[in-house]
Amino acid sequence: MLLKITNTLSRTKENFVPIDQENIRMYVCGPTVYDYPHVGNARPLIIFDVLFRLLKKLFPKSKVTYVRNITDIDDKIIETSKKLNITTSELTNKVLDDFHNDCDYLGCLKPTVEPKATDHLDEMINLIKRLIEKGFAYQSNDHVYFEVSRFKEYGKLSNKNIKDLVSGSRVAISENKKESGDFVLWKPSKENEPSWDSPFGKGRPGWHLECSAMSEKYLGKHFDFHGGGLDLIFPHHENEIAQSVCTNDKKLSNYWLHNGYVTVEKQKMSKSLGNFVTINELKNNYNGQVIRLAMLSTHYTQPFDWNENILENSRKNLEKWYEFYSDDVESISDSNLKFLLDDLNTPLMISNINDLYKKAKTGDSLSANQLSSSCKILGLFNQNVKEWKNFKKIGKMSPEEIEKLILKRNEARAKKDFKTSDKIRDLLVSKGVLIKDKGDNTLWEYK
Repeated sequence: MLLKITNTLSRTKENFVPIDQENIRMYVCGPTVYDYPHVGNARPLIIFDVLFRLLKKLFPKSKVTYVRNITDIDDKIIETSKKLNITTSELTNKVLDDFHNDCDYLGCLKPTVEPKATDHLDEMINLIKRLIEKGFAYQSNDHVYFEVSRFKEYGKLSNKNIKDLVSGSRVAISENKKESGDFVLWKPSKENEPSWDSPFGKGRPGWHLECSAMSEKYLGKHFDFHGGGLDLIFPHHENEIAQSVCTNDKKLSNYWLHNGYVTVEKQKMSKSLGNFVTINELKNNYNGQVIRLAMLSTHYTQPFDWNENILENSRKNLEKWYEFYSDDVESISDSNLKFLLDDLNTPLMISNINDLYKKAKTGDSLSANQLSSSCKILGLFNQNVKEWKNFKKIGKMSPEEIEKLILKRNEARAKKDFKTSDKIRDLLVSKGVLIKDKGDNTLWEYK
């Protein structure tokens, strides 16, 4: 069985050929733990979890290593800890616990290794020393920078030249740099900020450096897959390649995978724009499998537009499919696995599961078994029927919450603000509440 995958580096769909068939290796950039993860952060967790499951299925006798790092030192972490008047470690430990709870809620397997940046300062300092020795990095006013002009392939991943990349990007301007595109490997810490001793002075590492050091420690200098969100292509992944290739004179990763943005009304979901929903906010109203299936309904390379309708459709599909849930572990057939093998085509996989459902309804036991197996390879059916049904009961809105929303909706209808009234109706429907308008009154009931 041959896996095909879209490689950002070549901008083509390629056959996956392992470096070492007995040792498959994947690195995915994990969270910066300064606040609750939002739905946009959930997408790479789910996508690369599916790839991890698929690789384990395709190479059952091989070692499959999935490394997902934790960035626990960063400007945002320092700023947030100051605002909350707590230490950075208190903040990161709390957020990391929340993150792990979110991963469990979304049905994600634990990665093989989950290294923290603060546990790998020696590796980072060693990497900087090697870059300075080779002439790719320089010290300036207690900072260490990577000299981008020394790496001739810079920009290959993002398919742009350095001037285009720097123009309009989030590149920090500093008089300490030789060129504006040079990026920091080490910087001095301000008073009362976390810092570590180093040959370059007391300070802390640059963000990009962390992943190069940790991927090398756990996966070696050259590995199979490197993944993350589309927004990481530049500068983060471009800079990782520059650091690692210049240090080791080797290609860093053979296959670069990037998932598309999660959008709200076609605008990227982000904390800076304030248009985000945290994963934690969803837990009382949706089973994590609903969020997972919704995310998989769009191909990972495409934008995913977050809306209540797609959540409701996912809930209805799972409700149907659970009629054929089975505890038995039935191996998925090649004919049903082929959709995932074609660049993780989860939309076609979901369509095929619906076809299996129709056949199962006619009494086809083979289709029923394959439906269950297909769901499980996607990370669905991670609860038995009783657990699935119990969550539905727990997740219902209270009558008081429903009445408040209906009052707001009726006020919007009276003002002929139909956009708002429709949004409230869709919200109620998505949370399992049916409403019926009778004149000026609105009746409701649980589904």
